[in-house]
Amino acid sequence: MALRPIDNALPIIPDSLRPKKQAKVSIQPQKKASEISVNDENKAPLPQPIDASVDYVASEDLKPFQDPESNIQSLVEGLDSKDWVKVCQSLNDARRFSLYHPGLLLPVLEKVMLVVVKSMKNPRSALCKTSIMAASDIFNAYGEKLLDSTDSTAFDQLLLQLLLKASQDKKFVCEEADKSLTAMVNSIAALPLLQKLRRFVNHGNLRVRAKAAVSISNSVYKMGSEEIKEFGSVTLLQMATDLLNDRLPEAREAARSIVLSVYEAFTESEKLDTEEDWQSFCQSNLSTIQSQSMIKVVSSQ
Repeated sequence: MALRPIDNALPIIPDSLRPKKQAKVSIQPQKKASEISVNDENKAPLPQPIDASVDYVASEDLKPFQDPESNIQSLVEGLDSKDWVKVCQSLNDARRFSLYHPGLLLPVLEKVMLVVVKSMKNPRSALCKTSIMAASDIFNAYGEKLLDSTDSTAFDQLLLQLLLKASQDKKFVCEEADKSLTAMVNSIAALPLLQKLRRFVNHGNLRVRAKAAVSISNSVYKMGSEEIKEFGSVTLLQMATDLLNDRLPEAREAARSIVLSVYEAFTESEKLDTEEDWQSFCQSNLSTIQSQSMIKVVSSQ
C-alpha cells in the first residue's frame, strides 16, 4: 500500500541555517573576602601573615645596657611573653646580661634557663636557634657556677635538649647546638660535667649517644692524670667499651679517644710506658672481652 504525501508537513531546514543554542552560564554572587573558607578551591587563598624577621646576633656584637638595673624587670616580663618574637628579643637581652651584667642576671638565671629549654622545643627555627645561642653565652659567662646556682633539673633539661638539637637534621640548628656543647665542655670543669654526661652513654637515641660521647671525649682530653684517676680510669674504660661497638662512627671514634686519654694518663701516673703493663691493668680490672678491646685500641694507634 503506497503512502500518501502529507501536504501540511513542516519544511525541512538545513543544519547550517538552524540557530545555535547558547550555553547557560550561572553567575554566582561574589563572596566577600571574609566569607571565603579555606576549602574554597575556586577562590585564590588569602595572603598568609608573614613572620617578623629575627636577626642572629653574634656574641661579640652584643652591647651592654646603659641602665641594666631598670632593664632586668622588663627582661623577666619579655621572657613570659606569648609573642615568640618578643621572646627572641628577650633571650638576646639575657645574653647581654650574661656577658656584661652577670651579677644582675644571677637571681633569675634558673628562670632564664627554663625559658631557654622551652624555646629549644619550639618548632620555630628562629626561636630555637636564638635559645641555643643564649645557652652558649650562659655557659661562657657562668661556667660551673651553673651547677651551684641553679637547680640540677634545669641544667639536666638544658643538656638533654642540646644533645637532641645537635642530633637533628636541620643543619644550622645542629651546628649551633654543637657549638654550644663545645662551649659547655670548655667552660665547665670536667669532673662534675662527666657525672652529668655519663647517663647518656646508654641513651636510646643513637645520635644522642654519639653527641654525648664526643662531649665526654673532649672533657676527658683536657683532664690531667690526677683528675682521670679521681673520676676513675676503670669507669671511663667501661663507658668506652659500649661505645666502641656503637652503630655510629662518631661514637666509636670518641670511644677510642677516651681510651687513649686514659692510657696516656695511666703511663704518666704509673711511670710505665709498655703495652704489657697496660694489658695487665686491663685484664685485672675489666672482663676478658672488655680488656681485649682496650688492648686493641692502644696497639692499633
